[in-house]
Amino acid sequence: MRQLLATRGVQLTKSLGQNFLHDQNQLRRIIAAAELSPSDKVLEIGPGLGPLTEFLLAHAGEVLAIEKDGRLVEILRERFNVGPGSRLSPFQQARMSETGATPVLRLIHADALDFLKQEPGDWRDWKLVANLPYSVASPILVELACGSRSPGKVAATLQREVARRLMAGPGDKDYGVLTLLVQVDFEPRDSFKIPRSCFFPEPDVDSACVILDRRAHPLLPDNQRAAFVNIVKRAFSQRRKMMLKLLKADWAEGKLARAFAELSIPPQARAEELKLDQFTALTEVLTG
Repeated sequence: MRQLLATRGVQLTKSLGQNFLHDQNQLRRIIAAAELSPSDKVLEIGPGLGPLTEFLLAHAGEVLAIEKDGRLVEILRERFNVGPGSRLSPFQQARMSETGATPVLRLIHADALDFLKQEPGDWRDWKLVANLPYSVASPILVELACGSRSPGKVAATLQREVARRLMAGPGDKDYGVLTLLVQVDFEPRDSFKIPRSCFFPEPDVDSACVILDRRAHPLLPDNQRAAFVNIVKRAFSQRRKMMLKLLKADWAEGKLARAFAELSIPPQARAEELKLDQFTALTEVLTG
């Protein structure tokens, strides 16, 4: 990687979170966790120089890769022979000889978060498998957590701190807004640490891959999602305060008292003590 970047005169930009996972064993672990098949469609955000892309093309049927850095887009196009009049890459040829089908790679030069916001799509038939740019990993996951339109599975590498939030439960110090906004659509299944030495250049933080499965049945209808987000954010706006008092900024005191009593939520409860199903139930009662 160092030689390729030097040859092309590319200096990595720290603000873009350009730390590329190169360790072959870790890449195989991610692919195994994603449970890919030749019929799968995969969304990859931040492919960088394409080490994970190569594995995705060897196991999935279609890969949509979104890269913000135009210099890396050009490298990817050359590496995988993507573009008008391009020939099959070695990875596509290998897949074609094994399965009789050619994997499809589509490259998009764009800011992934802007792309997802401007073109909200139906990702139900897709899997997100990516080494996410750390600076935007959380908002990307929240943007993709869209009920029945969310990806069927997520296998994403991100900061270990963020991974802990995604896997947290009530009472954990990492349990909070991100936990609930993602877990309302996804069930956390597994996670594993990835050492810093597996990246180039080495990041300043520890990393982990998290595996999330879309819930078989949405916990909330679409018309209640905005209220759920508002309740969660307000409830965690001051973690040490009783959430009943915090929610009074948006809801009438009497309605809140009746809702808490109906759901057997103690008036002195703090947000970090409530389970996900209590937050969804509270949303249903308050919006009903």
